[in-house]
Amino acid sequence: MNAQKIKDEWFSNIRGDVLAGITVALALIPEAIAFSIIAGVDPMVGLYASFCIAVVISVAGGRPGMISAATGSMALVMVILVRDFGLEYLLAATILTGILQFALGLLKIGRFISFIPYSAVLGFVNSLAILIFLAQVPFLIGAPLPVYAMTAATIGIIWFLPRFTRAVPAPLIAIVLMTAVAIGTGLSVLTVGDLGTITKTLPLFHLPMVPLTIETLLIILPYSATLVIVGLLESLLTASIIDEMTDTKSDKNREVKGQGIANCVAGFFGGMAGCAMIGQSVINVTSGGRGRLSSMTAGLFLIFLIIVLGDLVAQIPMAALVGVMIMVAYGTFEWQSVKDIFKIPKSDAFVMLTTIAIVVYTHDLAKGVLTGVVIAALAMVWKMSAISVSGNIREDGVKIYTVKGQLFFGTMSAFIDLFDYTGDPEKIEIDFQNSHIWDQSAVEAIARVIDKYQQENKSVYVTGLDIESQDTLDKGYSKK
Repeated sequence: MNAQKIKDEWFSNIRGDVLAGITVALALIPEAIAFSIIAGVDPMVGLYASFCIAVVISVAGGRPGMISAATGSMALVMVILVRDFGLEYLLAATILTGILQFALGLLKIGRFISFIPYSAVLGFVNSLAILIFLAQVPFLIGAPLPVYAMTAATIGIIWFLPRFTRAVPAPLIAIVLMTAVAIGTGLSVLTVGDLGTITKTLPLFHLPMVPLTIETLLIILPYSATLVIVGLLESLLTASIIDEMTDTKSDKNREVKGQGIANCVAGFFGGMAGCAMIGQSVINVTSGGRGRLSSMTAGLFLIFLIIVLGDLVAQIPMAALVGVMIMVAYGTFEWQSVKDIFKIPKSDAFVMLTTIAIVVYTHDLAKGVLTGVVIAALAMVWKMSAISVSGNIREDGVKIYTVKGQLFFGTMSAFIDLFDYTGDPEKIEIDFQNSHIWDQSAVEAIARVIDKYQQENKSVYVTGLDIESQDTLDKGYSKK
């Protein structure tokens, strides 16, 4: 990496990155604690993971300005493993997850993110926004009036303050003000400290206390494989979203390797596996964070808050953080997709809505996105499977069949049935100028058509092939 690139990624936006990173760190604490509770482990496991991953990914990741830490989607995968085998197996699974991700990065798996259709990406984004919002609802149901007042005040500050000044991120100001109000007035509201105990100690290097046997590998491998899929899907999709928000490009393969390194480090320092967080990444970008320094600041300030200001952090009212996350959900949701729902192709709308439904119902991003990809692929195959021929007889008596549509395994049978073998004249020309030959099934279909005509003692000529189609046909026939 040259000096100019280092300067651009690290030091071109120092003030914005530092302030954004501080804001993100404050939002990371309650989520890390909550995700630890979901996974069934001590709150410090999530906090240590968030610190390690945020710091490591700032150096090793491929998307400057993106925040990675402990996440709810990953925590859901860990529940049964922790319940049945305990924390040490979770740490071993986290390390294995990192190793597998790094290996996939070496294989340049990041390029496959381009195979996820935009309709599935929209479903991913909108479902995450819905999940972020729904995660805040329990903090509001049955809460005392001051909680609603503080949440509304937080939302108001974030909504209106940027219209007057952007010198300091609005979410940071809102959190500080609401904390001051809560402490100053002695309001009895739910605080960060009520979610779990914050221990003022640094993470220490720790080798998972598990037997180094095949049996152990067979126990953790299924969980690690699932964590790999969920983590990479969420990270790469979030990277694509931040690419669009900042109008910059990221190195997806470097991001895959970076996620692997970060999870390995987290596992060796008592943390659970994590990945990119769209909510915190949006907070970071909208607060002015653009470079790697923002993620580094978030991680370092997080551990500073834990070690030095743990008692003060524990007094941050959850109402303020709920307000911040509600605004993140609002900003994350693609409202234009709702307006366009009746304008876009029905198949795309169905993919988006199905992805949203599955993710919201299962809280499993991988299931939703993968289902969306499969449906989109099937819809595309269905659209491509339309093939037709039109026949005209020239003055010289040759009948010309003009083929329209794609010839591949999905249209092979239909193509063979489109010709009048017994009723046609002695000479036939099949024109592929408006078609394309894709695979060996297409070659076989042409061969069967020719064979049927030859059985009727008629000759067939294939014309209009583009270079690629001609090459496919030649190679296919050479194998017969």
